[in-house]
Amino acid sequence: MDYLHQLEKAVIFIENNLDQTIRVEEVADIVGYSYYHFHRVFEAVLGESIGNYIRTRRLNRAANALLYTDNKVLDIAIQYQFETQESFSRAFKKIYSVSPGTYRKNRINTMIGNKKELTVDHLKHIYEGVTIHPVICQVKEKKLAGMRFQTSLRNNTLIGAWESFGNRVGEIKNRTEHWECYGICEASPDFEIIEFDENTISNHFIGTEVSSFDELPQGMVGKKFCGGKYAVFTHKGKIETLKMTYDYIWGTWLLCSGAEIDHRDDFELYDERFLGADNSRSEIDIYIPLK
Repeated sequence: MDYLHQLEKAVIFIENNLDQTIRVEEVADIVGYSYYHFHRVFEAVLGESIGNYIRTRRLNRAANALLYTDNKVLDIAIQYQFETQESFSRAFKKIYSVSPGTYRKNRINTMIGNKKELTVDHLKHIYEGVTIHPVICQVKEKKLAGMRFQTSLRNNTLIGAWESFGNRVGEIKNRTEHWECYGICEASPDFEIIEFDENTISNHFIGTEVSSFDELPQGMVGKKFCGGKYAVFTHKGKIETLKMTYDYIWGTWLLCSGAEIDHRDDFELYDERFLGADNSRSEIDIYIPLK
């Protein structure tokens, strides 16, 4: 836990100086570590280098400035320590997949690449609430039976949907011996990842594995899940902290790993390790599709 206190001091200093020149050696001195030791601790605990954190947080601040101010792109670039508008545009497009001008025109505060500030709660969660290096595996094709609905991050109806499914899961016949439950965010052919924000409506499916689709209960549907290659993260803790796990996946791991996300369903797996939404010892596996 001492590492968390030192990392908190480092992050506070970085956040207060994102529009200034920051030397990593200076940050290490503030927390009382050598450059080598601090760099190793930062990356081991938080899953990214100090330089990457500084760069992506500057780009996040710049993205917000594009959306919420009328400042010129060049002025924003200089404010956040980019030498030229061209170098800023290259770095910005690498993270957000569009140019700064297009991002401003779209007026969408996208989730992908949106690097959140590491608060004390975020630091603690990354330290003990999520596996920072996922397991890569192949998931087999499955038949699932359950319920389909629509939701968004801003108007999240997931809790109610899970309660409805939990009240009726006993009606499902032909369940396999694997009694896990799946919460699936279904890939849409019209989905554009650069337009994904808190207001995006997405299709979700909650279900369990079955041997056949015969005699589905009224109001339930069958789903053929195609499987494929996935990166698997384990979330540890209450459901209320799940968003911080996704913040890490989309705002840190995706930017640092070089992984290519495939346009397939991502999902959460709930098995015997899930002890309830409010149980701090619960574990949930999160599967992110890879090419």
